[in-house]
Parts: sequence; C-alpha cells; structure tokens
Amino acid sequence: MSEEPLRPKYGGELRSDAYLLLVTVEEAFKNLKGDLAIRPIFHQLEARIEAHVFIAFLAYCLHVTLARRLRALAPGLTPRSVLEKFAAMQMIDVHLPTTDGRELLLTRYTQPEPELKLLLNKLKLELPAQPPPKITPSALTPL
Repeated sequence: MSEEPLRPKYGGELRSDAYLLLVTVEEAFKNLKGDLAIRPIFHQLEARIEAHVFIAFLAYCLHVTLARRLRALAPGLTPRSVLEKFAAMQMIDVHLPTTDGRELLLTRYTQPEPELKLLLNKLKLELPAQPPPKITPSALTPL
C-alpha cells in the first residue's frame, strides 16, 4: 500500500497516528482472512468485485465489533478463539415425511456445550428460539 495518501499537505512527514491506523487496518485484514477461513476469490465482473469488497468490509466491521465486545466483557479472549468455539454449533434440517405425502421440515441448531453457554452468558448473548416447523404442500402427482 502506498503511504503517499497519508502524508499531510502541510508537511512531508507521515503522521504517526495515520501510520498506526494503516498498520492496524492492514493487520486486521490479514488476520481476518485466517479467522474466517477466507480463500482467494477471483471475480470477472466489476459488480461482483464491489460486492466482494463490501462483504469483506462488513466482515471486518463485525470482527472489530466482536474484538471490542470481548475486550469489555471477556478480556483475554480473541475473536479467533470465539469463532473456533462457535464453530461447534451447527444448523440442521430434519425432513420427516407425513402419511399424506407432505413433508415436515424442522430446522434446528445444536445445543451449545457448557463452555459455549458460559461464553454466551459472559458476552450477554442468548440464542434465538428454535424456528417453528414447516409443512410442505402435497407433492404433485404426475399425470
């Protein structure tokens, strides 16, 4: 990254706060790729490139928000360690056929382990209620 844009117009020296910000942002994006297990993606269309940058920026904002929340409520934990703990949670769809040809769909998340429950409590978070079941309409029979 070029340091030229960070040079103040009134002098030739790079301001230390701007330099520290640059280092912080570069480090955050480098770490974010590892924390979120992001792999390189190559886009051909400008709109997709812009969308990718936008999503990466949103991920960065969430990462910084999590880091600040951890600093305030659970010092010593890092966003990476919290994401690793939450990786144990899974969302599953259970499909159950009914006797009249319809299907009952139960979308469920796994119950958190005791350590994750403690972390949720420490961060003052609670999981939402399990979603209600859905029943699909009868399958159409071919003529």
